[in-house]
Amino acid sequence: MTATGSAATAAAEIPALAFAVRDAEPEPTAIVPTLAFRLAIATESAREIRSLSLNVQVRIATTRRGYDAPTQARLLDLFGEPARWGATLRSLLWTQATLVVPPFRGETVATLRVPCTYDFEIVAAKYLDALRDGVVPLELLFSGTIFYAGDGGALRTARIPWDREAAWSLPIDVWRATMDRWFPGSAWLRLSRDAFDRLYAYRARRALPTWDDTIAALLDEAER
Repeated sequence: MTATGSAATAAAEIPALAFAVRDAEPEPTAIVPTLAFRLAIATESAREIRSLSLNVQVRIATTRRGYDAPTQARLLDLFGEPARWGATLRSLLWTQATLVVPPFRGETVATLRVPCTYDFEIVAAKYLDALRDGVVPLELLFSGTIFYAGDGGALRTARIPWDREAAWSLPIDVWRATMDRWFPGSAWLRLSRDAFDRLYAYRARRALPTWDDTIAALLDEAER
């Protein structure tokens, strides 16, 4: 057998994988806001998959949905004026996650847990909070290592091709339910220590009972 033939045979032995997202829901046992994605993983190969070590990049495909005028206004900070969106509307990285999938044959379902931040310095958090209805168009890009049974049951390994991916539309209500489970009716802002100290002193001088009252008082003064 030629070297080219040997390489082709080895490549043919590697089980090809297909990925799909079945659904997602808040992870009730997590200590931080977390979405649990159910991933369907399938192969037509008869070989046993001993395990998968997956790296998953989750991206938001912003161009795959429409935006009404109020949503465009809330996204001004990210993409600028809507007239420029043809050039500025771009895919956003949400997060990267890892997952180890146990042995299976043919098909299995695994849970990918994705922590969700409420830090409005993070671009993805700004985008998600701006949406009031509809879906979040997602692209999940897979890489990593496949461990499988070769001839005679010997353990073989191979890299998962970089073209493995899955598209899915996450209902924005699912993301909001996830955040509301941990931060009901709240949003978070990160301040520098100097800004916080000034805000704290302002609250103390005015004897304001809550941070909401403090921010409201500042906004009222600014609008006079």
